[in-house]
Amino acid sequence: MVARAVLIAAVASGQGKTTVTAALARKLVRTGRRVRVFKCGPDFIDPMVLARACGAPVESLDLWMVGAERCRALLAEAAEQADAILVEGVMGLYDGTPSAADLSREFGLPVLAVIDAGAMAQTAGALVHGLRDYGPVDMAGVVANRIASAGHAAMVAASLRDIPLLGTLPKQAASLPERHLGLVLPDEVAGLDELLDSLADQLALDLDAWDALPAAQIPAPAAPDGAAGRPLAGARIAVARDAAFMFLYPANLATLEGLGAQLEYFSPLADEPVPHTATAVYLPGGYPELHAAALSAGQRWQASLRRAHADGIPIVAECGGMMALAESLQDKEGQEWPMAGLLPGKVVMQTRLAGLGAQAMPTAHGPLRGHTFHYSRLETVQPAAAVTQKHPSGGAGENLYCLGSLQASYFHGYFPSNPAAVAAMFSRSAA
Repeated sequence: MVARAVLIAAVASGQGKTTVTAALARKLVRTGRRVRVFKCGPDFIDPMVLARACGAPVESLDLWMVGAERCRALLAEAAEQADAILVEGVMGLYDGTPSAADLSREFGLPVLAVIDAGAMAQTAGALVHGLRDYGPVDMAGVVANRIASAGHAAMVAASLRDIPLLGTLPKQAASLPERHLGLVLPDEVAGLDELLDSLADQLALDLDAWDALPAAQIPAPAAPDGAAGRPLAGARIAVARDAAFMFLYPANLATLEGLGAQLEYFSPLADEPVPHTATAVYLPGGYPELHAAALSAGQRWQASLRRAHADGIPIVAECGGMMALAESLQDKEGQEWPMAGLLPGKVVMQTRLAGLGAQAMPTAHGPLRGHTFHYSRLETVQPAAAVTQKHPSGGAGENLYCLGSLQASYFHGYFPSNPAAVAAMFSRSAA
């Protein structure tokens, strides 16, 4: 088996990277190829859409948060299982520290540049050559988005000179819908699979040129020594999982299971209580602000969390999970909804971005890496027990609040970055 691998990048956000990645993944799958897709950088929503497009789980790749060795292991595993590997970049090709370009060079992933050609023609060549030469990076080719006609495509192709135009996508009558934290969740989009099929149909792809790309050369790293053990053996962790709480990395759940824990799921939206067998609770991020009325009305889930807290059961709440544990949540319309009340104060939604970027949370076992991304603020008198550190600036990031067995923050942790710290977070001894 020969796996072709590319990093799909652009000059900026909003050029159509996710649309092109999803269309390309679905098109390749429909030709009988086995496709694995990855997302560069911290992200929860794009991977859900891309997983629907390719039919396989989508992991994150990031040289800082995930780490080079884990990235290498994930890519090497994919190269053994798939015919095509697509890595969707983040922001612009050279944005961030580390950037998508850094990932490209680290693992020898040639760049497939997505350009929005809707308002340009021959200037596309200057743009793409600049993207290639600034780093430099290896350029596999170009997909031109929002192409108006065959003549338009021909002008773009001629301007690229020695860089092939691998595909074009016309202006779309329907596109992937978005909201304040990114794309709308896949289950909320009626006819998503039909939309993905339509995008794949519209993508004019040179399959011969695709098959002519060099094979991926990603050697597997040395196997870990397994010294971490299973410190959570016997633990039963209740994980909130529904349309209000779904922002979590698949790798986080795999890490908890790898540490020995059994996972049980419950839905606060359905007013399901924390399972009585739980020895710890994990409330990940999500969109509680979109479901504030239902969450506020749910007395069983709220009472069960208050009981768990009173019993000293460890509760880890990230971003949306923390929002649901405040005394109240004020939505964008200004209406205030009572919440579970484990954390004093109220959460206020705002139109302005309140936090974004890579951060690390200090722990007794070293830093736990992750990120933050939210449009709300917590107004509380509760003092912070610790503060995360922004990467790469080192500045102060998000507050970490600890009240008894509760640990809450806007910070989203990437659990594989420090399994020992994660084991401690979900252990009663730490709480």
